[in-house]
Parts: sequence; C-alpha cells; structure tokens
Amino acid sequence: MLVILLKNLSSRVGIILVLALFLSKVGLFRKLVSKRNINLQDKIFLSIIFGVIGIVGTYTGIHLQGAIVNSRVIGVFVGGLLGGPLVGFLSGLIAGGHRFLIDIGGFTALACSLSTLTEGIMAGFLKKKFENNPYKISFALIAGALAEVIQMIIILIVAKPFPAAIELVKIIGIPMIVANAIGIAVFIAITDSIFKEIENEAVYQAQLALKIADRTLAYFRKGFNEDTAKDTANIIKIMTNIEAVSFTDTEKILAHVGIGEDHHLPGSPIKTNLTRETLQSKKYIVANVREEIGCDFQDCPLRSAIIVPIKEEDRVIGTLKLYKGEENSITKVETELALGLAQIFSTQIELSKIDYQRELLARSELKALQAQINPHFLFNAINTIVSLTRTKPNEARKLLLHLGNYFRKNFEQNIDEVDLYKEIEHINSYIEIEKARFGDKLEIEYQIQEDIECKLPPLILQPLVENAIKHGVLRKIEGGKVEIIARENGIGTELIVRDNGVGIPKDKLDSILEERGTKEGIGLKNVNERLKNKYGSEYGLKIESELNKGTIASMVIPKY
Repeated sequence: MLVILLKNLSSRVGIILVLALFLSKVGLFRKLVSKRNINLQDKIFLSIIFGVIGIVGTYTGIHLQGAIVNSRVIGVFVGGLLGGPLVGFLSGLIAGGHRFLIDIGGFTALACSLSTLTEGIMAGFLKKKFENNPYKISFALIAGALAEVIQMIIILIVAKPFPAAIELVKIIGIPMIVANAIGIAVFIAITDSIFKEIENEAVYQAQLALKIADRTLAYFRKGFNEDTAKDTANIIKIMTNIEAVSFTDTEKILAHVGIGEDHHLPGSPIKTNLTRETLQSKKYIVANVREEIGCDFQDCPLRSAIIVPIKEEDRVIGTLKLYKGEENSITKVETELALGLAQIFSTQIELSKIDYQRELLARSELKALQAQINPHFLFNAINTIVSLTRTKPNEARKLLLHLGNYFRKNFEQNIDEVDLYKEIEHINSYIEIEKARFGDKLEIEYQIQEDIECKLPPLILQPLVENAIKHGVLRKIEGGKVEIIARENGIGTELIVRDNGVGIPKDKLDSILEERGTKEGIGLKNVNERLKNKYGSEYGLKIESELNKGTIASMVIPKY
C-alpha cells in the first residue's frame, strides 16, 4: 500500500515540477525570484503564484479515508524559502484556506489548513539560512521533510477521532514526507538554475562593462563633458539592451540617448528628482515606477531606472543613468552593469589627471564568459589602484602595469606553451595586486632553480597560486606564506606551490579533483585535466594537505 501510494503521489509531484519548469522560463517569474530586493507588491504577487501552486497540489491529490494525500506543501514551502516570512504566510494562507473551504468540517480540513500555514511560515523564517547555505538543494530536502513531519504531528493533534488520525498518518506519513521533500528539493534545483543562468549573465555583463570602458577610454581621457558623455552614451546604447542612457554633471544633463531624448535635452537642468537624490546621497538608486523617477514632463516614457553616482576621489561629479520603458524591469544583472560602468568611468576620469587610462584597459580583448576572468578581482584591483592614486601615485602606476600584464596574458590566444619565466612574470603581476590589497598578511617566496629550462601550458600555475592565497593563507586572521618552487628532478621540471594556510579537510581533499569537487576546486580540476590531456594521466596534479597546517600542490612537466 505504501509503495503504491508513494508511486501515485510521485506522479502528482511531477505535475507540480512540470509547472515549476514552465515558470522558470517565464520572464516575469524569473525577474521576481532573481530580484535583489523585492518590494511589497512583488511579495504579494509571489504569494499568489505559490499559493496557486499549492492549490494545484490539492486538486491533484489522492482522496483516501476522508483526507487528501497531496503535494500542496511544495508551492507554499518553496515560496517561503524564496520570498521570506510574508510570502510563506500569504501563500500558506491562500493554499491552506482553500483546502479548508473545499471541505469544511472534513476529517482533516482544519489540520491540513493549519499545517499548510505553519509550513509556509516555517519556510519563510528559514530564508536567511537557506540563502547562506552552500548546499541549497540538500537544505531544502531536509527542511521539507521536517516540515512534513510537523504536518503529520498537527494531523495527530487536531484531526478527530484520534484513532482514525493515527491510522491515516501510518498510511500517508512516509509517502508524503518522502515525495514532497524530494519535490521541494527539485523545485529549488529548478529555481537555482535561474540564479546560475543569471550569474553567467552577470559575468557577461561584467565583461561587457569592460568592453564598453575600453571603447570609451579615448573619450573620457579628454574629460567629462557633453561631447564625451554623448559619445559614451551612444556606445552603451548600441552595446546593450538599455532603452535610454544618460549622463549628468551636478547641475545639468550632459547627454541623453534613447527614449525621452525629446525633452531630456543636453545642457538643460536636471529634470528628475531621483537624480538629485542620488547626487545628494552619493549612493545608487533603483526606480521601479515612473513616479519614483520624478520627471516633470507629463508624457515621459521612462518607467524604471538605475542611477549611479560618478565620483572623482570622494566627490560626486555627476551620474550615469540607465532607463527602461517598462515598470519593474531593472534586473540585478543590469544593476551590476551600471555599478561596474560607473566605477570604471569614475576611475577613468580620476586617472585622466595622471594619464594612466591607457594602461588600465589597453589591448583588453574580452571574450564573453571566458573562464579565467574574475570580475570581482578586476573591480577590487581597480578600487585598490584608485585608493593609491592620491597617496602613492608611483605605486599606483606600477600596479596598473601589473594589471595590464595580468589581463594581457589572460587573453592571449593560440599559445600552446610559454616559458616558465613568462608564467612566473604573469603570476607576479597577480601577486603584486593582491599584496597591495592585503599588505603584510601575504608573504611570497620564490625558489626558482637557476638556468632552468621549461616550457609549460599557459596559465597552469596561476590557479594554484590563487587557490593558495584565496582559500589558504587569507582565511587565517594573521595571513600566511606562499612558496613557489621550480626545480629539475631528473624526469622533468617539478613545480610546487606550498602554503601554510588553513589546509583542506580530508573529505574535501579526496574529491577536490573529481567531478563531484566543490566550487573552490573547479580551477584545480581544470589544471589537473589540462595536464593529463597534454602529458598523460601519470602527470596529473598532486594535492597534499593537512588541516590548519597548509597545502602543497605539485606537478611535473616532463622533458621531451
């Protein structure tokens, strides 16, 4: 009986998951679940969506002994995890209230209604823990199973007569706990795919920001004025899906390209209240409706916007504004694009005083979604350079040269092998930037055998050094030391990266080079596969580690 019931319920859960898959392709749903800060209107809309999914779970349920074996909790619980307490409460109220109303006075009507509401609230309060948990699917599976256990307890407490409630729980308990927990986990996996797609888009947008900055470098080198702002706005408009791009200084519009350009005229005073607020607060602002933008022109087509201050040193000198003609249409990705562009433009304008722009982005030919790029590293490096331009301009110039060298090496194409010293030079550029950020917390020691001759695949050592710094020594409060060693060993050149950082737990170490390796191990896995593909399986990457003592990553480049 239990097996048959589990199979039947699993097919009902499948209906909910098909609906989830369909929703994951709907633009409005994707926007709602991916927005960084959802407002009250968004929460109400999400509550309706997940409440309706819960109702579908009721109607697709199996009638048994005066009760309904159902998947109602899936929509409600996922709604709480994604939307928080209010969404969990409202979606639980919708689905639970519906369950009560279609069977008023029924054996489990009140119990199921209360349990649905309770599970929704429970999921809502688990939202923060869920967001901070790296294993979201496992978290959802366990939390969903626990929620269904609570439902069974509520049925035992509320449903009368008690003997009938016990008999019912004996039959439906395991099938509902198992099927619905798995359904919740799979639903979360589907929504998680939305975030991963958006993360990929964010990487693309970060690189797009760099491409735009590269193309606008010649303009902002001439200053921040109407001519340079117009040329830059045109480039942004052409290279993105933004419907209008605008620049202002602190008093007037410098350029406006796209919808609304008939009345947002260059040279005219700033028209929107939101721009004035951004200039005053020195913080970026997102507007989701026309009223928030505050344009005094009656038929203004601008409906949503992201407005970001452009700074020179600590002083706001203007704004960058990206507009759309539809309300609530500024996504997280577009927000990151605007922030990245404004940051780079601010840097370009400030560095124009000391003529460093060309080194900043010269000869950077970016490839969308190129695996080696870490946009956070670039923006952190830019921030470090900006902070040094005022106090240590010579050091800032050196770091710009290192940054240019680092990215030039990253984007070199069709190079099968490089000289070891070139690879060390590339690593040194990366290290100098990191040392500028972390100072005495980071100690580097090179032990390179003299007159060593070695050709190796490009960018094969840098991921090891980055891993040692990022996941090793910098996870210690006091920092630590990284040693980079190259020496002949008879069969080839032995390359070693050794750190005295936090080390790697044994269970993680066993899988770090395998398919099931963690996100932190992706770079190491890539290095391992490249070595094996080029030189053979016996020349793969070797990792040794002891918790709280450090890690040794080594490889041998054979002589041919």
